[in-house]
Amino acid sequence: MAAPSAPRPPRPRKEPQPLVIPRSAAEEQRLRLERLMRNPEKTVPIPEKLNEWAPRPPPEFVRDVMGSSAGAGSGEFHVYRHLRRREYQRQDFMDAMAEKQRLDEEFQKKLERNKMIAEEQTAKRRRKRQKLKEKKLQAKKNKLEQKKQEKEPDQSQEQASSEEDEEDSKEEEEKEDDAEEPSFVMGRG
Repeated sequence: MAAPSAPRPPRPRKEPQPLVIPRSAAEEQRLRLERLMRNPEKTVPIPEKLNEWAPRPPPEFVRDVMGSSAGAGSGEFHVYRHLRRREYQRQDFMDAMAEKQRLDEEFQKKLERNKMIAEEQTAKRRRKRQKLKEKKLQAKKNKLEQKKQEKEPDQSQEQASSEEDEEDSKEEEEKEDDAEEPSFVMGRG
C-alpha cells in the first residue's frame, strides 16, 4: 500500500466571473481586452493568416494508366471519376486565379487613373491659387503705387506751384522789360 501523503494546501479559488452578453462590437472588444489584461504574463495567441486553398498539383508519374481497351473493370470508373473531379477542381481554381489577377490589374489601373486625375486637379487648383496670389500681390503693388502717386502730386503740385510762382515772377519781370521795347514793329510788312 502506498504511504499516506501529506495533505495538500487548498488551491486559491478563482472568482466566478459574471456572464456578460455584449450588446455591441465595441463592448465585445472591451470584454476581450479585459480578459486579456487579467493575466498580462499569459501569451496571447495570434492567429496566422490562412493560406488560400490550392489543389494538389498533378502527379509527375501516373502509375495507373487507363488503357483504351474495352472491358475495363467496374472499379476503374471510380478512379476515373476522382481523377476527373480533381482535374475540374484544378481548372476551376486556375480560372478563379486568372479572374482574381485580372480584377487586381483593373483595380491597379483604376487607382493609377484616379491618382492621375487627382494630380491634375491638384495642379489645376494650385495654378488657380497661384494666379489669385499673384493678382493680390499685383493689386497691393498698384495700391501702394497709387498712394505714392497721390503723395507725389501733392509734393509735385507744391513744387509745380513754386515753379509756377517763379515762372510768373520771371514773366512779370520780362513784361516790365517788354514795356521798354515796342510790342510791335511798324514799317515791316
